[in-house]
Amino acid sequence: MNAAQKNHQAALLLASGYEDESALTSRSTDGDIPHGRELSFSWLWGIVMTGLTSVLLMGAALNVSFLGQDTFSTPFAALNIESKSIAKLDSSNVKTDRLRPITLTRSDKEIVEAAIRENVNGRTIIRKQPFVRIRATLATAATALSDNIPTYDPVALLSRTQSSSKNSTDQISTEIYSANVEGEIAVQTATIPMEITPNVYISDQNAAKFVSMTYSNPSFDSEIFALGYDEGSNDVRDLSGDNNDIIIGKAENVTIVPKTHSLDEAGFGRSERILTIKKASPLEEILTKNGFTEQMINAIIKTLRNVYPSTSLSKGTRLRILFGPATNSNSVVPYRMSIYSGDTHAATVALTDSGRYVLALAPPAIDFPEQDIEEINVNNLPSIYRSIWETARKHDLSDQVTDRIIAMFAYDLDLTKRITAGDSIEILQTKPDEQGKQQLLYVALKLGKTERKFYRFRTDNGEVDFYDPNGQTGKRFLIRRPLKGGGNLRSRFGYRRHPITGRSKLHTGTDLAAPYGTPVYASGDGIIDMAQWFSGYGRYVKLKHVNGFTTSYAHMSRIAKGIAPGGRVRQGQIIGYVGSTGLSTGNHLHFEVRINNRPVDGLSIKLPRDKILPQQYQQQFNNTIAQISDLMKRDPEPVKVASN
Repeated sequence: MNAAQKNHQAALLLASGYEDESALTSRSTDGDIPHGRELSFSWLWGIVMTGLTSVLLMGAALNVSFLGQDTFSTPFAALNIESKSIAKLDSSNVKTDRLRPITLTRSDKEIVEAAIRENVNGRTIIRKQPFVRIRATLATAATALSDNIPTYDPVALLSRTQSSSKNSTDQISTEIYSANVEGEIAVQTATIPMEITPNVYISDQNAAKFVSMTYSNPSFDSEIFALGYDEGSNDVRDLSGDNNDIIIGKAENVTIVPKTHSLDEAGFGRSERILTIKKASPLEEILTKNGFTEQMINAIIKTLRNVYPSTSLSKGTRLRILFGPATNSNSVVPYRMSIYSGDTHAATVALTDSGRYVLALAPPAIDFPEQDIEEINVNNLPSIYRSIWETARKHDLSDQVTDRIIAMFAYDLDLTKRITAGDSIEILQTKPDEQGKQQLLYVALKLGKTERKFYRFRTDNGEVDFYDPNGQTGKRFLIRRPLKGGGNLRSRFGYRRHPITGRSKLHTGTDLAAPYGTPVYASGDGIIDMAQWFSGYGRYVKLKHVNGFTTSYAHMSRIAKGIAPGGRVRQGQIIGYVGSTGLSTGNHLHFEVRINNRPVDGLSIKLPRDKILPQQYQQQFNNTIAQISDLMKRDPEPVKVASN
């Protein structure tokens, strides 16, 4: 092709719109301005990934559709869990987190019957009387059952520890008649004729001989008294009697290590509960007693409709419930619930991240225990106060009865402390009357190795109260945490390094943190000794009580109106408000208790009782204790009210 022909072809190409440009390139970063002849691999890769994602989504949607589900979201919060199930707790081949302890749980609500002797209009009647008995371990996790309980306020419990009105007419008999009776029997008493003389079993001479042998024979047990020397003197003191002196000693061979973790600051964790249904019950009832809300139950029943249509659980059905932390409350919620017919898995529902319950795969297989058990997560252990409420609601106790039970122990125990696994409670009530009301007869609370019992007793003047086996009420004459809500314990009584001065010295009181302006109450009846600004204590009130007791309240934001030296206050009266005056690092109440000006630990010292049963009723009260003890030991009726 000659030059003329080349020029002619070039002219034709130009006329058709053809332009002479540079070759295509992938070097898009070269130069200041990108040009149209450059290729973008990121754009190309984006198109490829978009196509692949679309294919995967369409495939997942088709798969879910064929399975009959309405979502394909993964229930991560329920299913993506650690494989530390109960079947693998003994495994030592793999390094894991600390294994959680397992505790047996008891939850029995039973009917017991006994022939009771009672006086009706001057006539002695013997009839069969049913009683409701509850024996249960305290709840080891707080669920929705106790979300709306009253705020803990020790002073507010004052009114709930008062005995019933003297005009009370309710007469509940627990006097057990030894013979078993059917129906009702009226008993008539008559004077024994004087000619009938009982047989003599022992003569006066033999009785005197026995008494003499008791004192002279060393093989007979006798009370042993311990003696000790009072510090700073040569006087010998008797240590067997009631002596309020404190023996001071020195601790030896004690190693002090730093606290590595604060349980109060730890978050909630996961735990699993396994239970067997002992009486055919509606699914809704069982779930309610195990912390499911009404909204949760409705969602679960709807989800189970196609795979487990029955809304009732038969006897022998097993449940596995996995609990985990709630996002919007100070409790745990059910993450997963599995139903088993015997040992065979029937259905599982699990909570998704979006808050819905969906069908899920069966959890790892385990060997089911014969008794109900619960995996303990120490971070989930509730306070004594909330645990009693949780347990009471699980067993259908009225809030009024629960409130009365808690009030019995409010003076002896720090109810803000966490329970320990295995703590338990026993309750005896009358059977509901026509209005559904029940009378509380007996309560026993076991915390660790300590057990406290209270028995209902009615005096001749009609006054009803609860007494311990020594005939004393639960009420003390001083409140241990005298501010609204009880406060949060921040510093105990004892030696410590002062947070401001840095000096190590005895902390003579208890620091209870609370919001600014929280009401502070008088711990007991007393006379105001001081009410002023007092050095590093800031705004300060000191009260004098009987028997050498004094209480002090420091760092308050202000002192209540009318609180002045020489005035009198009643237990529970507002004397000031929480603040941070004086040498203080934050809002709190510094509360001190002193005996004869000697500082003592207000949280642990044994305080005098407010009320003691008169001696004239002691024998009658001992009979009541024996009768209630008999009822607590009796076998239940064949059909239980509830047990789950």
